[in-house]
Amino acid sequence: MEPFRFYAAEISYFSAKVRPALRYKNVPFAEILPTPEVYRSVILPRTGLGFIPIVVTPEGETWQDTSDILDALEVRFPERRLEPSTPVQRTAARLLELYADEFLVLPAMHYRWSFPESVAKARADFAAVNGDPDAAKKFADRMSGSILALGVSDASKPAIEAHLRDLLAALETHFAAHPFLLGDAPSIADCALMGPLYAHLYLDAVPGRLLRETAPRTCHWIERTNHPDPDARGGWLEGDALPATLAPLLGLVGSDAAPLLLDGIRDLEAWIDREGRVGETPPRGVGLHETVLRGARLRRYTSPYSLWMLQRVLDPVASLGPQGRSRVETAFSGSGCEALLAAAPVHRMGKRRFALVIER
Repeated sequence: MEPFRFYAAEISYFSAKVRPALRYKNVPFAEILPTPEVYRSVILPRTGLGFIPIVVTPEGETWQDTSDILDALEVRFPERRLEPSTPVQRTAARLLELYADEFLVLPAMHYRWSFPESVAKARADFAAVNGDPDAAKKFADRMSGSILALGVSDASKPAIEAHLRDLLAALETHFAAHPFLLGDAPSIADCALMGPLYAHLYLDAVPGRLLRETAPRTCHWIERTNHPDPDARGGWLEGDALPATLAPLLGLVGSDAAPLLLDGIRDLEAWIDREGRVGETPPRGVGLHETVLRGARLRRYTSPYSLWMLQRVLDPVASLGPQGRSRVETAFSGSGCEALLAAAPVHRMGKRRFALVIER
C-alpha cells in the first residue's frame, strides 16, 4: 500500500496526538516535516490553514483537525479501535480529549515559554524542524507572545504549576495499576494527552526534567504510547467500567478545567448573540473573558473551537436512551465533570470543509 503522508513535527502539540494512533493501528505512513516550502505547496493549498498536522491519504484525500483525523482512522482502520463504543468509557475518553486539547495548553505553553532554558531549546527545535532560521524565529516569537492571551501571567502561573503537579501525581498512581488510561489498551484519551505531555512537557527543557524526576511511570507511559507493541492484545476494562484510579484525574478535570472551559463557552455564546451569524465562520478568538483557576484570575481569549470540542462530548450522550444516560450520570457523579455533561449550549458549531461555522 502506498503510505499515508503525515505532515507533522515532533515538538508539535497536535502532531503528538495523531502519531500514536497511526502507529497503534499499523498505518503505513511517512512523516514529512512542515518546512516553509511544504506549507506553501501542500498545507495551505489543501486546507487554507497554516496548521499541522494534516494527513494526505494514498487517494489524495486531505484530513485536517486531529479529532477528525482520529475519527477517519477509526473508519478506515477499525481493527484496533481507539474510541470505545460503550457510553461510560466513550464519555470518559472524550472528556479527557476535551481536557487535553482545550485546557492542558496552559501548562504546556507556560512551561515552554516562561522559562529561558525552555525558550532557548524550543527556538532551536523550531529552527531544526523548519530549516529556515528566520521563519522559525518569527514563528517562535508569535508562539511565545500568545501565552498572555491563553491566560498565563504572573498571577496565574502558581495555579497552573500546581495543577500540573497534581496531574502528574494522579497519573503516577494510575499508571502503577494500569498501562493506559482505560485499562490495558490505548484510547483516544491516551492519544490526546500525548499532545501536551509528550510534545511539550516531555520534550521541553524545564518540564522534561520535572517529569523525569517526579513522574517515571508517566514517562514510561509516554514512551509506551509513542511506541506501541504491535503484538499487544490487551483491552479496556470489561463491563464499560472505569478504573478506580482514574477518579483523581477526572476530579482535576471537574474542579479546574470544567469551570474555566464553561466560562469561555458562556462568553462565546454571548458574542454569537451580539455579533454572530448563522453560516459564518467566526474568528479563532472572539475577544477576552475573565475566569478563575484555583483562586487566580485569568483573562483568556474566547475560543469558538472549545464549543465544537464540547459538542464531541455532549452529542453521544444526548443520543443515548434513558438507561445509557443514567449510567453516564452515575459514573461521573461527584467528579465535578457533571457541569460539563449538563451544559446545554444554545448555539452550535459545525464545519465547512476545514473551517468552523456557526450552525445556530
